[in-house]
Amino acid sequence: MSVTLGRRMNKPEINPRLERTFTAAQAAQHPYRWVMLGACWLAYFGFGLTAFSLGPLVPQISRDIGIGHTAMGFVLGVWQLVYIGAAIACGTFLDRYGVRIGFLVAGLFIALSGVMRATAHSYSMLLVAVGLFGIGGPLISSGVPKLASQWFSGAARSRSMATINTGSALGSVAALMLTPSTMLDLMHGDWRRVLMVYAGVVFVITVLWVAVSRHPLARAVDRGEAEGKAPPQMHALRVLLGLPAVRVVLVMSVANFAFSHGFSNWLPELLRVGGMTPGQAGNWATIPVLVGVVLAPLVGHFATPERRTAILSVLLGAALLATILLQFAHGPLLALALALQGFSRGSLTPVLLVLMIESRGVGVRNAGAASGLYFTAGEIGGMLGPLAIGMAYDMTGAFAAGLGVMSFMMLACLALLVLLARVRPA
Repeated sequence: MSVTLGRRMNKPEINPRLERTFTAAQAAQHPYRWVMLGACWLAYFGFGLTAFSLGPLVPQISRDIGIGHTAMGFVLGVWQLVYIGAAIACGTFLDRYGVRIGFLVAGLFIALSGVMRATAHSYSMLLVAVGLFGIGGPLISSGVPKLASQWFSGAARSRSMATINTGSALGSVAALMLTPSTMLDLMHGDWRRVLMVYAGVVFVITVLWVAVSRHPLARAVDRGEAEGKAPPQMHALRVLLGLPAVRVVLVMSVANFAFSHGFSNWLPELLRVGGMTPGQAGNWATIPVLVGVVLAPLVGHFATPERRTAILSVLLGAALLATILLQFAHGPLLALALALQGFSRGSLTPVLLVLMIESRGVGVRNAGAASGLYFTAGEIGGMLGPLAIGMAYDMTGAFAAGLGVMSFMMLACLALLVLLARVRPA
């Protein structure tokens, strides 16, 4: 009798026939959506942990492999180049095969990237190792909005996406804060062992994802959205690029990533030039990340469909004010500028993505391809933003000109927001 009872208790809550017909609308009401959100959060944490793990180890890696700062700079940026080329294909892959398979492939690529980094003994091997992350990365970042669209609806969709995004932020904070002190001490100064530990963390997260996504509901949602419904890649891209709302959001994504990556890369140096010690600059540079982690879920909660345009205007206004204050602020005003930067940087992408996916002609079925387009365009801005600030500094000897460029971009985005409200059907 106990065996029979055990079997009944372990039996899935839905039968195979219901599994074949289970829809995203039903998933948005099922408690298991929170388990899927937690597993997705962990996957994004692994993304952030791996993406930022090399920066604190630059001196040790450069010395061990024998490469200079220019070569190391290319190593740090090579995954973004691969990302740009792979993001659209990865988004289409998610639409065709589903998030379950997509996150499994992503986790394996990211873990493999970590292992190859830890075992690289030449510049070329290190380039290949870091480049592999550019294949796994877009499967995660494009899969997040797709999963949020499948398992949540209405205001909960924005809130869930903003919550998941904190995983990447906290992963990057963990890498930046723990690597140069705690992890290197624990590994007796061996940077290879540190990276191997991080690869192990990603592998464990991937195993947990496989276990969680084996649930019949997860299989049913993925089957309903992916099986036989995704159009050919080029057709999907032509349809999406033919939508005025999508084109406007893509232009805004370039400016958004230029603002975000430009500040995140140059903020410590900007603060140091302003009179801080490197240690002080590093501590102050964590303020935007922490503010974004705290406020992003709150912004997602209020970003209901009828409020999203107004929320975007507030976020863009905060970004504009941050670029202005950073040119003059010290003390409390500087803290305010950094908080405004984190407020906008942590929430712009989730709100823009949800707004684009919910535009007529996109929908959950094309969420992967649309997200791939968004991140492809965004990473172009992610490369141009730091470059523009650096070039402006070389030309003028100060950061004011680069901050002025960022201010102009935010003003342009506010103008585009007016256009978006006109071209996006209700």
